[in-house]
Amino acid sequence: MDLNTVAEVISPAEVGQWRPGDAWLGGGTALFAEPRPHLTRLLDLTAAGWPALTEIPDGLEIAATCTIAELAASGHALVEKCCHAFLASFKIWNVATVGGNLCAALPAGPMIAMGAALDGTCLVQGPEGERTVPVKDFVTGEGTTVLRDGELLRSVWLPAASLTAVTSYRQGSLHAHGRSGVLLIGRRDDEGGMTLTVTAATRRPFVLTFTDCPDEERLQVALAERIPDDAYVDDVHGLPAWRRHMTRLYAEQIRRELAS
Repeated sequence: MDLNTVAEVISPAEVGQWRPGDAWLGGGTALFAEPRPHLTRLLDLTAAGWPALTEIPDGLEIAATCTIAELAASGHALVEKCCHAFLASFKIWNVATVGGNLCAALPAGPMIAMGAALDGTCLVQGPEGERTVPVKDFVTGEGTTVLRDGELLRSVWLPAASLTAVTSYRQGSLHAHGRSGVLLIGRRDDEGGMTLTVTAATRRPFVLTFTDCPDEERLQVALAERIPDDAYVDDVHGLPAWRRHMTRLYAEQIRRELAS
């Protein structure tokens, strides 16, 4: 898609340069996917020189400009599975960025699922300074986030304890190579508790935490009580009833897997 109203590209761009009519540019796969007649400038973050991945004993820092190809090569099994949920060609993998997927805030965004399931934290920078936001709270709805005017997503932090935890993953769509209609990730902690993250089926991430591994009835009750029926997405990639059914089916499969 040609953004024919854009008259200038600022490269490299920095916090403080934003003005109305600007958009932060990462890989551009989401930005150029549809008309955006309100834009007049692009602020290029890819030229900022941020290290794609920084791994230390405490965890993994992922730059917002890290490509999906770079992330998939990080060596973490669940992270790689989430990268494959894109069902995209190598051309997309080498351009699309982690930050772009989060900021696009599409329900099917697998980087949203990954970050929420692994207790990720977003580092947000803006004219008024820095702040951190849990990934599970970063996306507020279809296409909406907590970002304010002038703010950008700098990086995502994944703690080591989550990266090394026992996890279970389920992803489903209406077609073999279709966009995710349901994406669930379960995680078991060292104390025997379980965390279940529901994405793609819902307009925003839902993270259900249990102090132990629940039985089937308690899990299903929690899903019904904590995820309202109107939170399920209704579009060409799946009706709400189908998404709700698959969420509950996959959740039970994950529960059994983590309980074994």
